Amino acid sequence: MHAWLIYSRKDVDQNSAYIDWFIKEAAYQHISLELVLREEITIGVQDHQRIIKRNGKTVSKPAFAIVRTIEPLLNLHLETCGLTVFNSADVSRVSNDKALTHHHMIDLDVPMVDTFFFKKDVIPNSPPIPYPLVIKEAAGRGGNQVYYIESEQVWLDCMSTIRGDYVIQSSHVQLGKDLRVFVVGKEIIGAILRENSQDFRANFKLGGSARLYELQEEELAIINKIISQFNFDMVGIDFLIGLNGELLFNEIEDVVGSRTLSAVSNANILEKYVAHIKSEMNKRNSRKLT
Repeated sequence: MHAWLIYSRKDVDQNSAYIDWFIKEAAYQHISLELVLREEITIGVQDHQRIIKRNGKTVSKPAFAIVRTIEPLLNLHLETCGLTVFNSADVSRVSNDKALTHHHMIDLDVPMVDTFFFKKDVIPNSPPIPYPLVIKEAAGRGGNQVYYIESEQVWLDCMSTIRGDYVIQSSHVQLGKDLRVFVVGKEIIGAILRENSQDFRANFKLGGSARLYELQEEELAIINKIISQFNFDMVGIDFLIGLNGELLFNEIEDVVGSRTLSAVSNANILEKYVAHIKSEMNKRNSRKLT
């Protein structure tokens, strides 16, 4: 099978080792995985038909595409044009909107902090919960566009900088500490506890530490409840840590990196991911033949 691995140009350099690993892992499992830059791809409607072009030319469609950019419309367009996409458009759409993710998660009775949803041009005179609180832009990721608000002045300053839809959340958690659970298909690959004593955000890229974490039975039950409701391919499910040590749902990372998992374990998540993709493609091809 020949497939596309789609990255934006700006992300290629910092992910070059990961991309090489991905391509080699696919080759081991008899998949020809080609790096394709998002900037090379044109999608849209021409002559009343959806089109996909690469470098301005119509090309043969790959067997599938692994999308490593955050652009749910791209996933949706490729799917509608007949490609199988990993992650799916539905997973991409929900995961990359913090408000939408929490909207769906409450139906599963998954514990979470109080979370309020706002459009970017809706600025309340005062927050819906007492200070301190946290504001996150709904489309932010990697700890970016996240603000810790301790006072009215900080609130006013933050409101003047918000550029997208956002959520407001309670900060009654263990600040600078969270748990990332890596998932491929329906399988939990590993969990990483991330801690940062210098920042209220625990992200590894922001100077935090990471260690392998053994999930307890009640924690596994929460995670499996989420997994059972979504058709994940490879994602990270992030949890805040409550004041009593309990897991509180935070977000789902669609385009998840595995730097921390590789740093603290021998897990080969890309081997499992490629095997999952092969299995899914075999299922789809079998259905086409019946």
